[in-house]
Amino acid sequence: MKTIGEILKEERLSKKYSLKKLEELTKIKKEFIEYIEELRWEKLPEYSTVLGFVKSISLYLNLDQKKTVAFLKRDYPPKKHDQINPKPDISNKVSWTPRIAFWVGSILTFLLVSSYLIFQYKRFVSSPKLSVILPEENQIINQNKVKVTGNTDTDAVITVNNQPVLTSSEGYFETEIQITKETYEIIVKAISRSGKETLIRRNIKPEF
Repeated sequence: MKTIGEILKEERLSKKYSLKKLEELTKIKKEFIEYIEELRWEKLPEYSTVLGFVKSISLYLNLDQKKTVAFLKRDYPPKKHDQINPKPDISNKVSWTPRIAFWVGSILTFLLVSSYLIFQYKRFVSSPKLSVILPEENQIINQNKVKVTGNTDTDAVITVNNQPVLTSSEGYFETEIQITKETYEIIVKAISRSGKETLIRRNIKPEF
């Protein structure tokens, strides 16, 4: 009983087609055609591609495609044939387990706590923020007291010309200090818990 390779080769030779000629007609590499004729399946692509090759070769050799396909299925190695559409291997896919959920949660918690601690540390070692609303620079003061207002960090200590000032829970402060005609400068100082200082000077013009 002839094999699919023998059938194709005999018909090719009877038509006096070289491998190169059949390659030009079918656009199939002559090496693949030769492998099919010699049944060297291990050198060929997957079965579905070989099936296409055989159909194309049969067309140009004027062979009955149904018969050549039947011979191919008979001669093609069963094990390779069975592997045309193998089931996907899912054994290596990661499944979401309670153990993984625990570790992911632990890592996220660690990152959040670490970020918070780093933020607090930077805030602790940095100078406090400070803004002074009043008095304005070179503001004219026509009485012997001046109103000082501003904002700072909630945990900072405020002094105005060395006098301590209370701050609200939001960091707002407001006070009035006595001045003389010789007072030309208001010094507002914010001191953090770590001892870092931020200082703002405002020049004033007493005219009373």
